[in-house]
Amino acid sequence: MKITKAVIAAAGKGTRFLPVVKAMPKEMLPVVDKPIIQYIVEEFVAAGIKDIVIVTSWDHRPIEDHFDHSFELETHLKKNGKEDKLKEIRDIAEMANFIYIRQKGPYGNGTACLSAKSVIGNEPFVYAYGDDLVLAERSFTGSMIEAYEKRAGIYLGVQEVEPEEVVKWGIVKPGSGAEGEVAGLIEKPAVAEAPSRLAVFGRYILPPEIFSALSEISLGKGNELWLTDAIEHLIEKGTPAYYKKVENGRWYTTGDPVAYLQAVRAFAMARPDYRDKLRDVFVS
Repeated sequence: MKITKAVIAAAGKGTRFLPVVKAMPKEMLPVVDKPIIQYIVEEFVAAGIKDIVIVTSWDHRPIEDHFDHSFELETHLKKNGKEDKLKEIRDIAEMANFIYIRQKGPYGNGTACLSAKSVIGNEPFVYAYGDDLVLAERSFTGSMIEAYEKRAGIYLGVQEVEPEEVVKWGIVKPGSGAEGEVAGLIEKPAVAEAPSRLAVFGRYILPPEIFSALSEISLGKGNELWLTDAIEHLIEKGTPAYYKKVENGRWYTTGDPVAYLQAVRAFAMARPDYRDKLRDVFVS
């Protein structure tokens, strides 16, 4: 089945960014001249995604406003002859069909996924976290979908991390069969227990069975509902799973201020219109 739907988990509080996120969702923090979440949407659209479900909370209304038309702003731009900016602003609202759902349920990164069940239905879909960016020559989501179309199954976006970093992420246990096969996952393992250095980040292709798995499993580490546990549950039941590395690019988390600034630097330096102007600003 062709994948045309995607879900973005964007309901977190982003407390590491207080006070700036007191009145603005973390996903709306700027990376050069676009909010974080717009880069994810653009990556999806380039991959052929048509319907994007954004799972939010009561205080994340600015996300909805951003992907909607702004009559007053559009009128102002038109009146002042700024046709290029007018088109850019209008195009944001037309990129995809946006659906918004308020997150409900236990704390954990599996809850946003489960919240989208009624919209996704019985279709495979892309799932992303609203603070994970991929800077690459082409849409990483598009690369994942191409791999899925050749060999269906669960797909996990991964990147190798330093040995001491494995304690921060879900880590892949590679299989012994087909290339890229996933035998299992371990959430935030101790360094000595990590089966690899392949860290799973916020890009997944998931089957609709993930919803029943999330409903069946118990709350995991920290009394949270973990997507990793649900994926592990499906793997144990025989669902094939594979990992996909970023090619000609890199994953950037924006989950804390330092990582966010690293992402801003990388995206700015990748822009020809900014690169030369910023060489003296961003010191290596």
